[in-house]
Amino acid sequence: MKPLHVVAILLAMLLFMGAVVWSTLQGTQVECEVCLEFSGEEVCRSGRGETTEEALQAAQESACGGNVSGMAELIACRSAPPVRSRCDGD
Repeated sequence: MKPLHVVAILLAMLLFMGAVVWSTLQGTQVECEVCLEFSGEEVCRSGRGETTEEALQAAQESACGGNVSGMAELIACRSAPPVRSRCDGD
């Protein structure tokens, strides 16, 4: 392979990766942190979204994600009121 082809391929890959990162970050304008009480412990996670509601939901999903076992606990965790929450960017 000629060196010019290698450079062209690398440049195309970098442009593609840059476009993916840019498009991903464009839609996130609000960041929220949600703290939940789960099994006697407080779990805090953050989430991002275009609106405050989306960011709060993403944060709650993240907080529930690794701390539940089974669908019943997941549903209960998703509907649990946060102990504390805060948002930036709205």
